Amino acid sequence: QVQLVESGGGLVQPGGSLRLSCAASGIIFSIYTMGWYRQAPGKERELVATITGAGRIKYADSAKGRFTISRDNFKSTVSLQMNSLTPEDTAAYYCNAARVGDDYWGQGTQVTVSS
Repeated sequence: QVQLVESGGGLVQPGGSLRLSCAASGIIFSIYTMGWYRQAPGKERELVATITGAGRIKYADSAKGRFTISRDNFKSTVSLQMNSLTPEDTAAYYCNAARVGDDYWGQGTQVTVSS
């Protein structure tokens, strides 16, 4: 059974930082592209960042320069370090594991940026 379990969300003030983590089980982690997506109320789910098993990274324009995605293939975890957060970053953040023919999602963790 595949499980992706996110943690690290919460309430943070504008300009603050949060680190999200996702622990995967039930998959051969190293062969999956791992990603973080987010969905704000009333909006579609959007890409934040992805990282392949080999470490190739892609960021959404909104994340460039502020967010850093990383993975540990030995621990089967993927993390998202988020700095300089703004209220526009408020959303539910979802961990994703993807490869051809497979696509798995975590349950999401809420990030709220507010003073």
